[in-house]
Amino acid sequence: MGESPSGKLAANIMHFARVLRGAGLPVGPASVIDALDAALSGSLRTRDEFYWTLHAILVKRREHKEIFDQAFHVFWKKPKMLEQLMQLMFQQITRAAGDKPKDPGFRRLAEAMFDQKDAQSRREKPEALELDATFTASADDILRAKDFEQMTLAEQIQAKEAIARLRLQRREFLTRRFQPDHAGARIDMRRTLRQSLRAGGHMIDLARRAPKIRQRPLVVLCDISGSCSSYSRMFLHFLHGLVNDRTDVTVFLFGTRLTNITRELQHLDVDESIAKVSSAVKDWSGGTRIGATLREFNYKWARRVLTQGADVLLMTDGLERDDIVQLSQEMQRLRRSTKKIVWLNPLLRFDRFEAKASGIRVMMPYVDEFRPVHSLNSLSDLAEALGKRAGPAHDPRKWLKAA
Repeated sequence: MGESPSGKLAANIMHFARVLRGAGLPVGPASVIDALDAALSGSLRTRDEFYWTLHAILVKRREHKEIFDQAFHVFWKKPKMLEQLMQLMFQQITRAAGDKPKDPGFRRLAEAMFDQKDAQSRREKPEALELDATFTASADDILRAKDFEQMTLAEQIQAKEAIARLRLQRREFLTRRFQPDHAGARIDMRRTLRQSLRAGGHMIDLARRAPKIRQRPLVVLCDISGSCSSYSRMFLHFLHGLVNDRTDVTVFLFGTRLTNITRELQHLDVDESIAKVSSAVKDWSGGTRIGATLREFNYKWARRVLTQGADVLLMTDGLERDDIVQLSQEMQRLRRSTKKIVWLNPLLRFDRFEAKASGIRVMMPYVDEFRPVHSLNSLSDLAEALGKRAGPAHDPRKWLKAA
């Protein structure tokens, strides 16, 4: 055993690990012990060696590297970064920290670093807290039923928090493949004989197997044109939770072009994900070309992502201005490649909605479910529907017959 690290290095490493844990990184006690052992070895002589040693121990996923990099330079006393962080947390500081826009990861780091000081100050100066619970339940019901486009900024923040708390359902099914299972109904003769050879031919327990269970891949096509932008921005928060909850989700945005944003949504921090999506998409709130973008998807991406009976979520209002014949052909081609198509249409917010637009009538025959996507209630219903079969209430033929 060597000597313990001198000075405050050990305490600073533990504090740094707590900061990373507060920022969302999965840093446990075992990782902290490994970091302390690395410092104890005496091989950390330069700043670069110290950085990469902590990086190798505390960073487990690729999307955590940026948060770790920001936290390292802020925590280990890089002055310019620290000034930006202080300016972000305390608005009364008027000292300029540069014209560079603040990264969304800074806010989480700031909250993690100054959380203990704020909590201590709150304990020293307790304030009387008065809560008015009058009409609380009814106000929540109103918010859940309110149209996203009619929400104020404060209500949108509450809606985003509610979307982050949604519990997403999963629909699993049996495949024709098998996997080892000690309680399985079938005997795995090949594995049984292989184990008996290892035991010298003596009697051994029978190896069993059961059908393999998996989820259907999910592909999302979201319209970000001007008529859908207010709803697609809120829908992105729902997709962020969906991508981080499952491993078989692919997300595309389309307006006048098609953009794959699956990698951008894989960041754990939702603000950082939305910022990366905004920088990756060039046609936000512009025109819409549903038929052309579906054609690009069918010819460039369908064979890659529409595998093993994938389901498709199509979020658009269906107001196509280009060639209707091309839209019909591409919807037919998309229908042949998928197991189920769920159309999410924000126009269903109107009680007297009728499928009279030519684009809507062309798309409707190839859709399995027709759902709204304009409020918290509609997203909550969608989260539950992901693990269930379609009901008669969302059968698109009902709107076609009415029209």
